[in-house]
Amino acid sequence: MKISHIEHLGIAVESIENALPYYENVLGLKCYNIETVEDQKVKTAFLKCGETKIELLEPTSPDSTIAKFIEKRGMGVHHVAFAVEDGVANALAQAEEAGIRLIDKAPRKGAENLNIAFLHPKSTMGVLTELCEK
Repeated sequence: MKISHIEHLGIAVESIENALPYYENVLGLKCYNIETVEDQKVKTAFLKCGETKIELLEPTSPDSTIAKFIEKRGMGVHHVAFAVEDGVANALAQAEEAGIRLIDKAPRKGAENLNIAFLHPKSTMGVLTELCEK
């Protein structure tokens, strides 16, 4: 698997509206995109930080993965996303061959129309890992 850079850090928040003033007014970052990903039951806001992005994740349903994460652990870092150069499908195959537990067996569409897939934190040193490609 060939990683080019950290694509984004996913941060779970209860409210994007309440979180944005910190990221924009205190840290000086600019939100450039807000969208809802219906099938993941999440609203996202993206802010650029150099080559990396910050993705704020707000649950849109109490049964969403993000709502459950916040309920269990509180707001905070949810995942690290890496940009893969050789395609998410290839990266998944390589990860599985290396014994990594997959959450997604095949790529799916995520926010910003990226092809994405997740690796299970139980086999990635406790870090929920997302693989991304445009």
